[in-house]
Amino acid sequence: MKGIIIYKGKYGATEQYANWLSEELRLPVVSADLISGRLLSGYDFFLIGSSVYIGKLQIQKWLRTNLEFIKGKPIFVFQVAGTPPEEKETRQVYNKNSIPAETFSNCRFYFLHGKLVIKELSWKDRFMLKMGARLTKDPAVKKTMLTDYDDVKKENISGLVAAVKQFMVSQTVELKQSVVLS
Repeated sequence: MKGIIIYKGKYGATEQYANWLSEELRLPVVSADLISGRLLSGYDFFLIGSSVYIGKLQIQKWLRTNLEFIKGKPIFVFQVAGTPPEEKETRQVYNKNSIPAETFSNCRFYFLHGKLVIKELSWKDRFMLKMGARLTKDPAVKKTMLTDYDDVKKENISGLVAAVKQFMVSQTVELKQSVVLS
């Protein structure tokens, strides 16, 4: 089974997770900006990571552009966001709105909490964050929105790593069984 890790992020958290996954799974890792089309044909499965920006996965356009090359293949999607872990429904909406319907049933979803360092944001992103906080009525939510955090930790990938390893083993066993039966 030949797999690859493809990611698209904005401020480095998604790339960090992709690199840690590459180390743990011994799979190549590449930015979505550097791979597309026929290069994807040689892979049996994908780990696709994306940060969330204004409620959409950053990798949304790439997925649609490369649909014919990833359709029908197993995909492990890791979403990196600041959305609180308990807000599963919100995170599911991000996936549903960003991932093409043709591949959605082949996806397994994993949430990896990100980071927010306000001083590292672009001027536009800082402005949008402050406007969003200003429009929020709940003072506790407002404070949370404007507070730095960094939850990017290597241990966050353990569930995804275990799932991919189990998948790879099961596919290898199936392949060996089909060879024996042939």
